[in-house]
Amino acid sequence: MRALIAVLAWGVLAASAAESPAIKPDVVVALDGSGDFKSIQAAIMAAPYSSATNVWTIRVKPGTYKERVYVQRERGYLRLVGEDPGTTILTHDVHANMVGNDGEKIGTFRTPTMQIDGDGFIVENLTVANAAGPVGQALALRVDGDKGVFRNCRFLGWQDTLFLNRGRQYFEDCYIEGHVDFIFGGATAFFERCRIHCLRKGYITAASTPADQLYGFIFDHCTITGEGEAKTYLGRPWRSYAMTVFLNTEMSDVVQPAGWDNWRDPKREQTVRYGEYGSSGPGARPEDRVKWARRLSEEEASDLSLGNVLSGEDGWAPSHPN
Repeated sequence: MRALIAVLAWGVLAASAAESPAIKPDVVVALDGSGDFKSIQAAIMAAPYSSATNVWTIRVKPGTYKERVYVQRERGYLRLVGEDPGTTILTHDVHANMVGNDGEKIGTFRTPTMQIDGDGFIVENLTVANAAGPVGQALALRVDGDKGVFRNCRFLGWQDTLFLNRGRQYFEDCYIEGHVDFIFGGATAFFERCRIHCLRKGYITAASTPADQLYGFIFDHCTITGEGEAKTYLGRPWRSYAMTVFLNTEMSDVVQPAGWDNWRDPKREQTVRYGEYGSSGPGARPEDRVKWARRLSEEEASDLSLGNVLSGEDGWAPSHPN
């Protein structure tokens, strides 16, 4: 319920987001039965096996879809398009402390409302929420596929909202909220013009970037805000070589002066790859930041462009809506 209330509270921001141009869908999902399917999962399972040159488009009409969505690896290159993230909502409330059929707690990684294993999956104008609330780990989104794109979406949760496990992902004009480690994992992800909203005292990121992977989480021209008494660190290292950088980001006073936390392991201060460039606002306090985080030069920051970070060996660039 907490997450769904936040959907309505953010309506003003949603109205300012750029609307997608008219899209001719291959199929339509509508709760009232006016489309081809009543559930998002049914539409995904009925889609043909597509490719990067033949993306299958699923239009989702407004409504609150209480279901869990799983995108198989074989069903990548789909485009899921809602009308507006304020009115088109995918939600569920599974959390890590629930007990499974084996009598054991299900754990963090089995909780996502949406799980994407397929490559080239695109999501636009949709809210993805885990409404379990402050009861432990509860994922809104888990991504294991490569070349994922998320535009004008909202991701609502509490602890561990986004689990970006592997691959490359691009988030544009999105709203992401949470409390503890709510953007985490080992993927390479680029966040452009996103709003990061902190609900309580905690940590925004918990990267687990592999040691031999050049890039982790890059935030460019984003905004960090928070509730009342919330205070947050920009990140703490889930693994020793965590890589997280904030570029040209406006930070409210919700950001802790020290900026970064070592997760109770001083040895990680020697291996993490944390940095900032062009931070602004009352939360941007370079003189108070921990000494083991980098203040990047202009040249270093320019090297962390969208193209450099996401291109990889195949030269991938997120496509624009059409």
